[in-house]
Amino acid sequence: MAPTLSSNHSVSKLPAHAHSVELDVPFHDIDALHVVWHGHYLKYLEIARCALLKKFDLDVMRMVELGYRFMISDISVRHTSALTYGDRFRVTAWFTETEHRIGIAYEIFNLATQKRAARAHSTLITVSAEGKLRLSTPRPIFERLPILEGATRA
Repeated sequence: MAPTLSSNHSVSKLPAHAHSVELDVPFHDIDALHVVWHGHYLKYLEIARCALLKKFDLDVMRMVELGYRFMISDISVRHTSALTYGDRFRVTAWFTETEHRIGIAYEIFNLATQKRAARAHSTLITVSAEGKLRLSTPRPIFERLPILEGATRA
């Protein structure tokens, strides 16, 4: 399902499986310009991604038990407004692809200003415990993931 934007620039239609976390900008994330340093946005995405994966019983320890690992193969962030010290914000994550790789989309929404701060997307690939690339999502992982709109399960 493609997200749509409401008048306040927040994603208004999310898949049912989307998961959000709320955070506050700590002082140590602020740079000399008094805004969140751009690299910290990746940390916020990681927090949301881990929460989303945990929701589907695919946190790090479960992945180790299953004999697989996820690796980031691609990540992009589009910043639209700055977060500043003390801002409360919400990071929402949802799956966009699950069959051959794991695509996750994100929105960072500043609850203090009611503006979107960033949109992002990451792609995870699956490797075995030995580091061998898997060309499709292994069944023990795929079965835990939501069925995306327009997809079928064999």
